[in-house]
Amino acid sequence: MIAGWCWDLVEPYLRRNLLNRGVERPTRKQVLEEFARVWPDFTATIGVQEPWAGTIRFKWLVRLGPEDMTPFLDGPEGWIADRFGGGKFKMNLHHGLHFVNTKNFKPDGAPRWQDAPELALD
Repeated sequence: MIAGWCWDLVEPYLRRNLLNRGVERPTRKQVLEEFARVWPDFTATIGVQEPWAGTIRFKWLVRLGPEDMTPFLDGPEGWIADRFGGGKFKMNLHHGLHFVNTKNFKPDGAPRWQDAPELALD
């Protein structure tokens, strides 16, 4: 299924979707059905904060589809640290082109992300 911390980010979006379709007080079943409907189009994009021209920017490193998200969702800080080392990371959740929510992570370790290629965002 989905990790509790991620559900807390997704559920308000699901409830807004249902409200926009005229369901003012959705049941738990309706929320779960909405989740099943939209989840196949979700992505998580992970970036790291890096110094840039006297300020900071986010270097986007990876975009995960729902079929690839489970290991990340089960242990996000460890998943990030194993691949990219330490730093200040941001995860953005999207449903198609719709922004859903964001969460920051700060795993410890050497910043191995510096040599990682930057994700080309279109």
